[in-house]
Amino acid sequence: MTERVIALAALCQALKLVQQLATVGQTEQHPESVLLDSLFRFDADDAGTIYGGAETVGRELDRGLRELLALLGHGPRDPAVARMGQTLIGLERAFVRNAAAGERVQQGLRDIERQRQHLGDLHPTVINRLGDLYAEQVSPLGQRVLVQGNPVYLGQPAIVAEVRALLLAGLRAAVLWRQVGGSRLDFLLRRQPMIDEAQRLLSPLD
Repeated sequence: MTERVIALAALCQALKLVQQLATVGQTEQHPESVLLDSLFRFDADDAGTIYGGAETVGRELDRGLRELLALLGHGPRDPAVARMGQTLIGLERAFVRNAAAGERVQQGLRDIERQRQHLGDLHPTVINRLGDLYAEQVSPLGQRVLVQGNPVYLGQPAIVAEVRALLLAGLRAAVLWRQVGGSRLDFLLRRQPMIDEAQRLLSPLD
């Protein structure tokens, strides 16, 4: 259950940051960097390692864990995050079924990694390339994730690229969730264990 909750928290954090970009035009750098870094953790042993390590995952995914708890009924629920999450989980199914797209994304990430090592996760060049990768290889596969917000921000190419880069990170989390046994039935049959685990991961912070 721990790995499923970590993956869902990463998905929620990505979508919460997408919504923040869409409405106010900026996000906090560290929560975003954690997610973008996860795209390049190709050979991690477990979900905790992908998001900073078992000892710190509660801190790195703090926003996502709190948003997940809200979606599970513990706190004010953000309907935009819930709606985008359903769409992205559906898009994950189409992505996994398309082996060629998966290979192209993997190769694209390895190409971007070389620039990222010199420039960092949040450099505009890296974010633009991640955004292009999502737009070209993922977005055409299924229903598009509808991002709603302030047109002033959503009309800016830099913010659009950042939104797409975060959606790519969210897709990575959705794929991970399936890989560690996650399913939609978790929300019906295993809601309380998910709540308990999210609260446990957050407990050192509260």
